[in-house]
Amino acid sequence: MNPISPKQPQDSPVGRGMAAATQTPANAHLGQDKPGLFDQQGSVGKQFTPEGAIGGTAQKIGGPLDKEGMVGKQFTAGGSIGGTVQDMMGGMSKKSN
Repeated sequence: MNPISPKQPQDSPVGRGMAAATQTPANAHLGQDKPGLFDQQGSVGKQFTPEGAIGGTAQKIGGPLDKEGMVGKQFTAGGSIGGTVQDMMGGMSKKSN
């Protein structure tokens, strides 16, 4: 190879995946499953758990809004409202490639 000639595409580390093999904050999530938005571990769904902002407030109020109360138990992953949301919109999102 002539030292003056430009690099050939096969000499590039990008084409062989070497650059993508280095994990950085920008690509750390790639290739991993993550909870869907409305899943009980997702960013919206977790707000309705007893530890979340909405569910935690209901726990503090207690009574029928408690996770075991007549209203609160409907919002759990096994309840009629929470279970339907979990079944329809919950679960893991597809891998990002």
